[in-house]
Amino acid sequence: MPSAIRGHISRAANAKLAVLIVTNFVDMVGLLMIIPLMPFYAREMGGGALIVAILMGAFTAAQLLSAPWWGRFSDRYGRRPALLVGLTAAGIAYVVFAFANSIWLLLISRLVQGAGGGTVGVIQAYVADSVEPANRAKALGWLSAATNVGVAIGPAIGSAALRLGSRGPGLAAASLCFINIFFAWKFLRESRDMTEAHEKNPRASRTVIAHVLTHPGEAAPRLIWVYAIAMGAFSGLMAILALFLADRFGVSKDNIWIFYTYVGAISVITRAGILGRMVDRYGEAYLSRIGLTLLATGLATLPIAHGWVSLAISVALIPLGTAFTFPCVTSMLSRVISSRERGLYMGVQQTFGGLGRVLIPLWAGFSYDHYGHTIPLFTSALLVLGTIALGYGIDDGRKAELRVAS
Repeated sequence: MPSAIRGHISRAANAKLAVLIVTNFVDMVGLLMIIPLMPFYAREMGGGALIVAILMGAFTAAQLLSAPWWGRFSDRYGRRPALLVGLTAAGIAYVVFAFANSIWLLLISRLVQGAGGGTVGVIQAYVADSVEPANRAKALGWLSAATNVGVAIGPAIGSAALRLGSRGPGLAAASLCFINIFFAWKFLRESRDMTEAHEKNPRASRTVIAHVLTHPGEAAPRLIWVYAIAMGAFSGLMAILALFLADRFGVSKDNIWIFYTYVGAISVITRAGILGRMVDRYGEAYLSRIGLTLLATGLATLPIAHGWVSLAISVALIPLGTAFTFPCVTSMLSRVISSRERGLYMGVQQTFGGLGRVLIPLWAGFSYDHYGHTIPLFTSALLVLGTIALGYGIDDGRKAELRVAS
């Protein structure tokens, strides 16, 4: 296969990507050092389940509100300063968490942390700036693989830090974050052409959000809707997965970790080792439809799984589907928008994805309690199937590359 189609990532792009992956990985480790402990800290301060839900939701709310602003900021002033400011916000949040002695301080730490976490779209835009279009999906796959590794080991490090006292996890996460800031400041290089950036001011975030709502037939809004609905459907599953496994298969809190580790391992292996070859073979547009089909199939077959083998197969289809879907959709979005507004659109994508992660899990929990244990799974499967049609007709650039290579 010609190298123009296979799309080998250049040495310079590899260097930038490696620094960004390390930065994102360390950031995710710090985040996951804190999240599993938050409910226990809140309970010790007198909070109940509702307070815990508010604290958990505060992060997502702040993230989805700040994401477009961070994207617009990065389009105007550069990806590097946006990431450094976002990491600094996270470091401050960890310090507040460490010394929090009330629910209100915990809430403040979550809001600050979520606001800093709105730079997810900036990181995706950084990858899109640094890597040629043919390699963006696989680069985003490597980035998300590193994120999943951080998710896997962060909780263990956070629990170990409890040996230093109740402030240990927060201070350890803050220390790790400030080391990460220094690493990013020293080694992370700006990916934007800032001369081009100042030629035209990016549109306001609300303008692009309104455009996505009022022009759903255009390529960029369609891709954002695919991402948001599929992400929400996946989050809806994760909201009730533990309950479903406990009610249907008798899984307990002592062994539920096996399923999350199983999902995480498949996700890391797929994104780091398989995704690139699949993109080279099928292209982003077709592979995203394969991913959506796998995700929908996994969701639809979970309710009818009655043995451990069928359960393992259904569960495996879900991380395979997300691994093939989300990097490809984000990569295609980077192709259909101008580099001047890439950060803004990536941020808006995260905002719509955040809404999906809030609304669909709420429906999943409500329907699980009131309409039956299988309803949220079938609902999510139908939503994902509906997104497949949204992706048809969007060119991922593969045909053009084939013409050039020939």
